[in-house]
Amino acid sequence: MSKRRVVVTGIGVCTPLGLDKQLFFDSLLQGKSGVRKIDYFDTTNFDVTFAAQVGGYKEEEWFDSKEIKRLDRFCQYALISAKQAIRDANIDSSALSKEQRNRIGVIMGSGIGGLKEMQNAQTTLLQRGPRRLSPLFVPKMISDSASGLIAIYHGFRGPNFVTVSACASSNHAMGMAMKLIQYGDADVIVTGGTEAAVTELGVAGFSCIGALSRRNDAPEKASRPFEKNRNGFVLGEGSAVVVFEELEYALKRGAHIYAEVLGFGQSDDAYHITAPDPEAEGPAMAITNALENAGIKPEQIDYINAHGTSTELNDKVETLAVKKVFGQGAYKIPISSTKSMIGHLLGAAAAVEFVATIMSINSNRIHPTINYEEPDPECDLDYVPNQMREHQVNIAISNSFGFGGHNSC
Repeated sequence: MSKRRVVVTGIGVCTPLGLDKQLFFDSLLQGKSGVRKIDYFDTTNFDVTFAAQVGGYKEEEWFDSKEIKRLDRFCQYALISAKQAIRDANIDSSALSKEQRNRIGVIMGSGIGGLKEMQNAQTTLLQRGPRRLSPLFVPKMISDSASGLIAIYHGFRGPNFVTVSACASSNHAMGMAMKLIQYGDADVIVTGGTEAAVTELGVAGFSCIGALSRRNDAPEKASRPFEKNRNGFVLGEGSAVVVFEELEYALKRGAHIYAEVLGFGQSDDAYHITAPDPEAEGPAMAITNALENAGIKPEQIDYINAHGTSTELNDKVETLAVKKVFGQGAYKIPISSTKSMIGHLLGAAAAVEFVATIMSINSNRIHPTINYEEPDPECDLDYVPNQMREHQVNIAISNSFGFGGHNSC
């Protein structure tokens, strides 16, 4: 059986640069930073006092008071992005037949899930005892609530689950969505990622392992992927959701097609729980696997949306991986890191960066890697420093790597 073709027909975002896909991408092109001082909680005793919080978001504008009590922020973000994407795809949930609902799935990625709810419940347990825990604790906290709630809100009865693979989570979600459509298990899958880890526990946890930048005096300058003076990533939050459809199904209903999803590759370093393999064999394998899965030659790639975390080891290893796959051709491919402006959205990062990549394909414009001031001799490729670039983008790849050695492309 030949594999069915998969296309993107809807996009929705909830990001540190806003809750509209065009506003998000225009802000990226302008080099705007969504990083700022944290206002969710008092950071007086914290080593890191900034993050990339979702911008322009007021939960009462999207949910009623009962829903707000029942939804952790990571689920709120997922529902908002999904609503946008489904509307953008011109899918009217209320008009679908039972058979159509059975063929629409939801697959989301989230590295952590309801961290704020977990934190609050632990406080209640210690201070007030086990009988005072809310019965909503587990449903609000577990990661698969994101995909389950999207299905409940829209009546989609097809394949439904959440992938958890740290910072590669939503790439794995989209990869699985692609494959399920290719092999006939669904006609449409709503997919992407969501994360809301900007909490006391999240900031303290990533800070204590030395992963976060501590440029508290200049938050907007803290995320500087591939630059010599990078000193850690910036914690971000948000969500992006896209609608994947089987090509003929999309054409039959007259859907607008943004792009075709050609291939997916994955691997694991089998090296260290947090550090990447210095030989970059795992990331290189994931990229190669994606190219082979897509039937694409390395020289056909016009743009790479990098994982580009702004950590010393990741950026160096990703650069090496690109060189291993593309050889001397690596120096001709524009590469940029969305994280330079919105920080690291952990399990949602890949989905948001996938959207940025699609927007580049549709506009032939590549957003810059901002805060690039001093080159690093070990990171010597074209990272589109500081200024947007006009560039023909026909075929692109988007990398995401995560703790546990997870690599995806």
